[in-house]
Amino acid sequence: MQGGLTVWPVPGLPLVQAGDDLAGLIGGALAAAEVRLLDGDVLVVSSKIISKSEGRFVRLGTVQPSAEAHDLAGRTGKDPRMVQLVLDESRGVSRVGKHVLVTTHRLGFTSANAGIDQSNVADGEETALLLPLDPDASADALRQKLEAHFGVRLGVVITDTHGRPFRMGNVGVAIGVSGVVALLDLRGQPDLYGRVLKITLSGYADLIASAAHLVTGEGAEGRPVVLVRGLAHVGETGRATDLVRPPEQDMYR
Repeated sequence: MQGGLTVWPVPGLPLVQAGDDLAGLIGGALAAAEVRLLDGDVLVVSSKIISKSEGRFVRLGTVQPSAEAHDLAGRTGKDPRMVQLVLDESRGVSRVGKHVLVTTHRLGFTSANAGIDQSNVADGEETALLLPLDPDASADALRQKLEAHFGVRLGVVITDTHGRPFRMGNVGVAIGVSGVVALLDLRGQPDLYGRVLKITLSGYADLIASAAHLVTGEGAEGRPVVLVRGLAHVGETGRATDLVRPPEQDMYR
């Protein structure tokens, strides 16, 4: 079928360590699978391996919780050291409940625990992994290296998983974008009956992230990089920050 979309996990990637060259690892895995990137391909990369390669590990034994962290830990039942890391990575606290701490991340989005994770991390009981310092910049750097290696025009989307306040279950979202539009403005285009769309904005990079999340998983699948082929809007400028709703438009916080 012509014009279809292919979502394919890149096999054979090793466990990523601090300082690893991700572009080299991805290029090696693609070569081993006898896959060559084509013009317009998008690589969707888990934020976890970006963070690991950038050394965003924190040993909990080095964290000194503040009085606020101890108070929130008592209210949530969380480790005060983890709470302190969440506070350090956040602009402010949005919601607090038993086992729940939702904050506005320093990157602008709102999520549980500031995206800090201990799953699929060696010595995860005493080590936490923070999100990348600047995911858009990380996406830029990775895209440029891969484009130079393969000689094609690419997009890169860095993903995390977020819950939603009014629906159960996590979905994939884009926290870093390069080489592909992030927010697609459909205003002014006609619908099937010629009616002009007036307010429709598509979270294009989030849709890409969610499609890839269907094959990456969140457990022991070991598929942190996904190739998406057949997308439009590759080569256009986009940033994950385009997806953050401005405070003046936020009706819930």
